[in-house]
Amino acid sequence: MKPENVVLQPLDAVVVPEPDLMCIFGTGDLGRSLGLRLLQSGYRVVYGSRRPHSCGALPSGAQVMTHAAAARSASLIFICVHREHYEFLETLQSKLEGKVLVDLSNNLKKGLYPEANAAYLQRLVPQAAVVKGLNTLSAWALQNGLLAGKQVYLCGDDAGAKRVVAEMATKLGLTVLDKGSLSAARELEDFPLRLFPEWRLPLCVAVGLSAFFFFYLLIRDVIYAYVENDKETSYRIMVSLANKVFPIVSLVMLSLCYLPGAIAGFLQLYRGTKYSRFPNWLDRWMLCRKQMGLVALGFAFLHAIYTFVIPIRYAVRHKLISTVVDEMKNNKTTPFYFDNTEAWGTDSFYALGILGFFLYVLLALTSLPSVGGSLSWREFSFIQSKLGHLTLFICTAHGYIYGWNKFLRTSTYKWYTPPGYMLCLIMPSVALVLKLLLLLPCVDRTLTRIRQGWERSKPKDAIGVTNL
Repeated sequence: MKPENVVLQPLDAVVVPEPDLMCIFGTGDLGRSLGLRLLQSGYRVVYGSRRPHSCGALPSGAQVMTHAAAARSASLIFICVHREHYEFLETLQSKLEGKVLVDLSNNLKKGLYPEANAAYLQRLVPQAAVVKGLNTLSAWALQNGLLAGKQVYLCGDDAGAKRVVAEMATKLGLTVLDKGSLSAARELEDFPLRLFPEWRLPLCVAVGLSAFFFFYLLIRDVIYAYVENDKETSYRIMVSLANKVFPIVSLVMLSLCYLPGAIAGFLQLYRGTKYSRFPNWLDRWMLCRKQMGLVALGFAFLHAIYTFVIPIRYAVRHKLISTVVDEMKNNKTTPFYFDNTEAWGTDSFYALGILGFFLYVLLALTSLPSVGGSLSWREFSFIQSKLGHLTLFICTAHGYIYGWNKFLRTSTYKWYTPPGYMLCLIMPSVALVLKLLLLLPCVDRTLTRIRQGWERSKPKDAIGVTNL
């Protein structure tokens, strides 16, 4: 085509498509936040309200009108009202016919109603296509734009309606997961009611360990001194006793992060395959290892803070001042005898504690999605596995050095009970020994083959019996 034949249209003639119109029923916090996010994503927004002239401040650029007028103007309607106010939708059945209704409602507790809110909504307006979704988003997250990559769930009986809602959610920056038909609505409505589901087991274990070791050490360090020596040492409960419980629980929780991996390895060796499912208790244990590690870090952090506080305690300052006064009265100075072994033990104890805490923090940082996402799988595995076991080894050695010269003393076993640090060394020692066995060349070679898909063949006699 020759250039003179090209007809250029003026800029005024270019038709810009009008943005899609979204309707929101409900002008509360959730409705206003959702409207603001839709406007910022390029949509037009209209609100449906019982009192369109007195519903309060709405996002700039949004319209407000009656429910009937708003329903007529848009094909996609967000229901941001509580279930107990759904009855007004029955009067709008003719206006809602063929519309897509997105139910964002949640309940205060599980089993509050005999049927899911979305199922109830579908029964009230059978001519509309109800989609349950976006109910896991909070008004705060919508208002502050914390949506990038956040996963939301959808369910509904109309595939076309779900596709429309999914496209809209993707434009908002959300990741959509289809949970199937509307029968999954109750499951989706129960999601926001879960209280730290992945943290429940680690926190229960931590609380149980803390309670056990607190009362165990209370008997050994306070009650024993009062009964046997008639000494009142209850003041030690607040700092000294707590500073023994924190490192003990921290070390046990850290060992619980790596023990299930060793158990899983031996289970795969025993079965000769990686395709057999682990027991439910082991599955659940392995899924909460990250949370156990973070709880362990929290107790280690408390231990570090309490250790720094010890020199300013009243009892420590009083003992130091009394020693100085006694030496001045007696005109006597306690000579400093350099014990090389004691000095090495003390310095090694502190050095391993500092290094172990540093590695603790490093493991926690790499578990953050923003940091872990920047690492390759090999780098992430190296830090979490190799450095993780090194952290466990260093912290265990920290505990062994603490009691290196006390294990054989009779005075250590008050009322024939071992100290708390001896009990806490059992679990990490077992985890380290099992890991060491898995690292043996003959064992590691076989386990690697199993994890690459190799399966141990059945004996011929067993195959023959199976065929019979």
